[in-house]
Amino acid sequence: MRLRIIGLAAIMLCFTTSVIANPAGDRFDALSAKEWAWRQQTFQSAESNKGGIPAHLPDESLTTQQARAAYWADVLRQLDTIKPADLSPDKQEDYGVYRAQIETLADAQRFRDYEKPLNSDSAFWADLGYYAEKPARNEDEARRLLSLMRDIPRYFDQNIANMRAGLKRGFTPPMVIMAGRDRSIAQVAEAKSPADTLWYEPFRALPATIPTAQQAALRAEAEAVIGDRVMPAYARLLAFMRKDYLPGLRTGLAAEGWPDGKAYYRAQIRAYTTLDLPPDEIHAIGLAEVAKIRAQMDAVMKEVKFAGDFAAFQHFLRSDPQFYPKTPQALLERAAWIAKQFDGKAARWFGRMPRGRFGIVPVAPDIAPYYTAGRGGQDRYYVNTWNLPSRPFFQLTALTLHESAPGHSWQMSLAAENEERPEWRRYTYVSAYGEGWALYTEKLGVEMGMYETPYDRFGMLSYQMWRACRLVIDTGIHAKGWSREQAIAYLRDNSALSEHEVTTEVDRYIGWPGQALSYYLGQLQIEKDRARAEAALGAKFDIRAFHDMILSLGSVPLPVIAARTDRFIAEGGKGPWKLPD
Repeated sequence: MRLRIIGLAAIMLCFTTSVIANPAGDRFDALSAKEWAWRQQTFQSAESNKGGIPAHLPDESLTTQQARAAYWADVLRQLDTIKPADLSPDKQEDYGVYRAQIETLADAQRFRDYEKPLNSDSAFWADLGYYAEKPARNEDEARRLLSLMRDIPRYFDQNIANMRAGLKRGFTPPMVIMAGRDRSIAQVAEAKSPADTLWYEPFRALPATIPTAQQAALRAEAEAVIGDRVMPAYARLLAFMRKDYLPGLRTGLAAEGWPDGKAYYRAQIRAYTTLDLPPDEIHAIGLAEVAKIRAQMDAVMKEVKFAGDFAAFQHFLRSDPQFYPKTPQALLERAAWIAKQFDGKAARWFGRMPRGRFGIVPVAPDIAPYYTAGRGGQDRYYVNTWNLPSRPFFQLTALTLHESAPGHSWQMSLAAENEERPEWRRYTYVSAYGEGWALYTEKLGVEMGMYETPYDRFGMLSYQMWRACRLVIDTGIHAKGWSREQAIAYLRDNSALSEHEVTTEVDRYIGWPGQALSYYLGQLQIEKDRARAEAALGAKFDIRAFHDMILSLGSVPLPVIAARTDRFIAEGGKGPWKLPD
């Protein structure tokens, strides 16, 4: 009898295992895990190193670029053999997120984006400044940074070779937006000594856990590496930029003017918005949203009893000293105060709080003249303290919510801390989701009571208008033949951004096609799905559960948000995490 029971149990175990086993899911997990490990190795970025300092920089040679293209093409072929219908609901979601990642990576290789590794907003050499800003927490990190610095000459030379190829086929940023972008290179190449460069900064204040003698040895080694390898590499790059690259830049603006430009711009739209929308449709959405926001701005003007027209109100906001900081420290302190005010309100709007924290850091002076007003990441919120007459207080609340908490820092920290997700969902970034969420939080600030004055609310509306204008301007420039002057006039006439910000932002859109479209389209998706959930759930709707659901996704394409909202509604508004009482 005992043998029969054991035998029956074995049969039942086999039956259960056969039911639970999912060969398609197992194949997908193996494929995505293998590719993710390879992706981390090939890019060697802070992102792929989970925020740490890599010991080497990516290999950007043509051989590697071709290998990446072939690898991702093969991954897509393997994904084609896996039917989403054969996957569990959770795995179907993973499949949609992952396939969009691979398609975007494959498109970048197909259009040889690596031949244009710079624009008016960012560049491969400037992006390395992230590592120079990170303090070394121990000797191992200091040595990893030294190893990375030794790799700079090879990395720069490979990028120069790629840029030469782009220059040859007219695949470069437009000339009009790149004036002065060599200054940040010159600050290292022409520094008086290695100790005067940004690369020496992490070695000035090494932690006390490193013995004094060892600290001195590390500093001496850093000076030698900077002097012998880093500064000469910057000097070669500077010579190339001034002699060959900057004089040879294209004069046209439109992405559709690049080789295979129409297809390239459409691919950029897919990459940044995760939607396959034609430029004309996006342009029309932008025009409609601009008109809607303008009516809301007019209502605030009436609220403050301003006697003049819209242009006069814009001039008042751009010129009255009451709205502007007197010192960089005043701007930084106001940003910190706003961030702390949010902390006191967070529990009403969110169920789970991230463990990660962020610091508030002024933008480095070498890039500040053409950098945005602020930018946020998982562990830092950059505030641009250059040109204070262009940094109004009335827009600072919206900026702070967007860049720090509950915007970028909050979202990125929760994604990284969500160990239920695969790493390729925790440590990657989808612009439509990330920027859409951050823009959504600016508007959420009204509900949270974050805007203390009507002028602050107008600043929020000005920021909403700024992003709606992007839909019009980006498509106008890259698909409709708009001039730079036309784009500047449109943004100036419809927002309260300073003249400096208007110019730097338009130059950013010219040099970075498609990216500006992600913000407002992402926000519209989240707002639409929130409205659907509120209408369907009624009294069962809990804003904390909805926000937790959105933030639990990691960084995903917009259609995934819609599908997950359907499930949220079907489950009666239950969030992914237990809500506090």
